[in-house]
Amino acid sequence: MSISLIQEQTKELAQLAAKVNGRIIQPGDAAYDDARAVWNGMIDRQPAGIVQAVNVNDVAAVVNFARENDLLLSVRGGGHQVAGHAVNDGGIVLDLSQMRQVVVDTDAKIAHAAGGALIADIDQATQPYGLAAVMGVMSETGVAGLTLGGGFGHLRNKFGLSCDNLIEVEMVLADGRIVIANAQENSDLFWGIRGGGGNFGVVTRFSYQLHEIGTELYTMAVFHDGRRAEEAVRIFRDYCLNAPDEISVLLAMGIFPPIDHFPAELHGEPFVLILGAYVGDVAEGGQVTAPLRTFQEPLLDFSGVMPYLDLQTFFDEDYPAGELRYYWKSLNITDLSDDAIRILVQHASQQPSILSTTDIWHIGGAVQRVADDATAFHGRHVSFLVNPEANWKNPEEDAMNMRWAQTMLEALRPFSDGSRYLNFAGFQEEGDAMMQDAFADKYQRLAELKAKYDPTNLFSLNQNIKPAQL
Repeated sequence: MSISLIQEQTKELAQLAAKVNGRIIQPGDAAYDDARAVWNGMIDRQPAGIVQAVNVNDVAAVVNFARENDLLLSVRGGGHQVAGHAVNDGGIVLDLSQMRQVVVDTDAKIAHAAGGALIADIDQATQPYGLAAVMGVMSETGVAGLTLGGGFGHLRNKFGLSCDNLIEVEMVLADGRIVIANAQENSDLFWGIRGGGGNFGVVTRFSYQLHEIGTELYTMAVFHDGRRAEEAVRIFRDYCLNAPDEISVLLAMGIFPPIDHFPAELHGEPFVLILGAYVGDVAEGGQVTAPLRTFQEPLLDFSGVMPYLDLQTFFDEDYPAGELRYYWKSLNITDLSDDAIRILVQHASQQPSILSTTDIWHIGGAVQRVADDATAFHGRHVSFLVNPEANWKNPEEDAMNMRWAQTMLEALRPFSDGSRYLNFAGFQEEGDAMMQDAFADKYQRLAELKAKYDPTNLFSLNQNIKPAQL
C-alpha cells in the first residue's frame, strides 16, 4: 500500500471518527493486532481501519462511510467463521464486539441480543430462568453468523434451527437505513436473512423465542472403538431415523489426542464419539439413549445429567482461538446407505492430523417440519449432514489437511444433491457454483432479494449471493 493511499485513508477515518461513538483502531495502534485477530489461525489480514461500533447509529455511519468511499467492508460478529470474512486487507472492519448486550423478557420468553453477542452471552442471560435460545454447540461462536446461516445446535430436533426461532431483527441496510424485519414488516427481508447469510445488511438486534428446558439435561457422551466405525455409523443411522424429537445427536470419528482427559492407553487410538442432549425427564433420557451407548462395550462413557451451560461449552477447549488452523466443509447426504458409510469411514480414517474429526449431524424433528419455502435455509430435506473438520497446527501441512476434507466430500458426491450447510463451507472456493448448489431453486429468489437490498454488493464478504441483473 502506498504512503499517499495510507495518508488519504487516515484522513477519511478521521472524518468518520467525528460521526461515531465507538473507537477506531488503525495500523500502528497498540490494539491493532488484537483487534484484527480472528478464531482461525490461518487468517492474517490487515485492514485500513477497525471501527468498534457501540450502537446502531455507529453501524449506520460505518456502512454509509464504506459505501460513499467505495471501501471493502467486513462485518465482524464473533469472528468465528472458518473463511475469516470478519476481517479484510486494506478495507474497513465494522466490529460489533462491543455490542453484546442481552435482554431477557421472561414473561414473553424472548431474548433480545445485540449483533455482536456470543452464544455464551445468551446462555448466561437465559439459564438463570431455566430458559434457552436455540443456539450452536460452541459458546464462543457469534450468534449473528450462526443464525443468518441457519443454526444447528443441541436443541435442534426439539425446537428447530436458530433461524426458525428468530422472531424479529433490527438491521442496517446497504443504503444506511435502519429497519425492522419480521413476519409482518419487511417480510421478504425476514425470509432472506433466515439462512441467506449476511448478504442483506448488518443485524444489530436479534430477538429469539426462548424455551423452557430447565438448567440440566441428560447428555450422552460415549466413546466407542473407532476400528468398528462402520458398525457404529450404521447403528447411529438406523437409530436416528426413528429417534424422538427430544434427542438431537451427532457422531464424530477421530483419534484420541494425548491429553489428560483420556487414559494413556487410548492416546493415538481411533474413536467414535456419539454426543446427544435429551430435552425432557433425565431418567427417560438415559433410557432413550441406551441403544447408542450399549451396542458394544464403550471405551469411555461420560453420559449423565449435565448442566446445560456445561454442555454448551463441551467443545470449547478443543477449538482454541488463533492457536490452530481450521478448514471445515460439509455436504448434505441424501442417501446414507451402507456404501456411503463404507466410503465415509474409509476417508475419515485417513485424516492427516490427530486434531481433526469427521462429524455426522442428524437432522430431524422440528427442523424438518418447517416448510421448505418458509425460510431461505436449504437443507431440511435431508436427514444427515457430513462435516469433515480439518484442524491442525503446522502451516506446512495446510495443503494435505484441506485436501483430506475436499477428497472426502468429492467421494460422497454420488450420495448427495450437492447442497451443504453454509456455516461449514471452508473458504468457499467453489464460488457461485457452490452457492447455487447450496440454495437450489431458492437461489434466484435470493439473488433478486440481493438486488433489491444491496444492488452494488457492498456486503460481499460472506457466503456471497451476487445481485440478480434485473
